[in-house]
Amino acid sequence: MKRIAIDMDEVMADTVHKSLLVFNERFNKHVTREDLKGTKLVHLFPDLKEEIYEMHNQPDFFRDLPVIENCRETILELSEHYEIMIATAAMEVPGSFQAKYEWLKENFDFLNDNYFVFCGNKSVIQADYLIDDNIYQLESFKNQGILYTAPHNIDVEYDVRCNNWLEIKKYFMDSLAHV
Repeated sequence: MKRIAIDMDEVMADTVHKSLLVFNERFNKHVTREDLKGTKLVHLFPDLKEEIYEMHNQPDFFRDLPVIENCRETILELSEHYEIMIATAAMEVPGSFQAKYEWLKENFDFLNDNYFVFCGNKSVIQADYLIDDNIYQLESFKNQGILYTAPHNIDVEYDVRCNNWLEIKKYFMDSLAHV
């Protein structure tokens, strides 16, 4: 059975939604998802870099993120044909471990938590595919990477890109049909 590794933030979990809510409230701003096309909050507000990092590093920040549309259903269906692992770059935000684990257990209770990998560089991941929104993670991955569209990567070129979970489902189900 082939293995799919899936990133959590901005692939499974809508981190941008929560980031904008907290950031706008805390700093009395009106930043929208549209404002983040091709960039990230830390690039728009470099003077607030430390505060943005601390905002994300709060122990409960990742606990109540919305699940991206069609994600749960697609992963459930894919898990019938592929081995699924979650590979999240939690080393970048050490305060996120517990909240990310609890979020995964609550929203993806059908997945085996022995296949939850909290890492930094995803080149260590042993999988046939990696679905991620960060190009630097895909560039170091040895097998087939799939760039998941997020506001910050909208202008990035990559050979395989999926814009939503229905496209991911089609990609993998079509792959099964060709086997």
